[in-house]
Amino acid sequence: MTDSAFVVVRAGALTTVQDLGRVGHAHLGVPRSGALDEPALRLANRLVGNPDGAAALETTLTGCAVRLRRAATVAVTGAPCPVTVDGRPAAWGAPVRVRSGALVEVAAATHGVRSYLAFGGGVEAEQVLGSRSTDLLSGLGPPPLADGAVLRLGAPYGPVPAVDAAPCPGPPRELALPVALGPRDDWFTARALRTLATGEFRVSAASNRIGLRTEGPSLERARDGELPSEGMVLGALQVPPDGRPVLFLADHPTTGGYPVVGVVPEDRLAAAAQAVPGTVVRFVPRRAR
Repeated sequence: MTDSAFVVVRAGALTTVQDLGRVGHAHLGVPRSGALDEPALRLANRLVGNPDGAAALETTLTGCAVRLRRAATVAVTGAPCPVTVDGRPAAWGAPVRVRSGALVEVAAATHGVRSYLAFGGGVEAEQVLGSRSTDLLSGLGPPPLADGAVLRLGAPYGPVPAVDAAPCPGPPRELALPVALGPRDDWFTARALRTLATGEFRVSAASNRIGLRTEGPSLERARDGELPSEGMVLGALQVPPDGRPVLFLADHPTTGGYPVVGVVPEDRLAAAAQAVPGTVVRFVPRRAR
């Protein structure tokens, strides 16, 4: 055991180690993974003096609690939530200096889904293919946190910046997602494409790090059968046989046989990652140039 570590006291519903992911391994069948709300991870790291890509904890809905074995600066971003140190309220969205032995608790999100807890020096989990991220689909990277687990911390990178305010977008009350149609929009009827553009969908409780699933109207196919498996990209809007679109997020499979009606731009995926079940989703299709 090392003093440069923390102990997981409460793991929460799902807490994982995430950085900016494994870029460039899709040809090996390995998705990128990494933080679902990448801007929130970058901000948390900057608040504690880390490089943008240092590993931090990504919580899901119910937060987590850890006890530090060394003094450290911490910051919580992403989904707004109460933060306490030894039971006393602490700042959200700002650097907080914490003594050795203190209990840091990230409580349940007040709105949104995923919060990020960064530590000065970053989480020093073992790297796999250049990343410390947990990939729930492939099983690469460290396992999701469990009560009693001990994780190492790296050496602090440098001074913590002085911060008056760190503005960041709040979780969405409604999602409006642009969709570049293709490559398989011709697998759907004209009525289905109108439904995609005008229908009211909602975020399903079955959503996870692999994809945001939707509830609502079904998209009618123009042809029968299935495609041979083909490459899948981050942001692909795939339509399984039930006709309800699935938006692929960071842990998505790299190949698939269901048709992709369009692709949502990567810079809109952070909002999708923070959309709670029941959030209204409206798609705004356009023809790819």
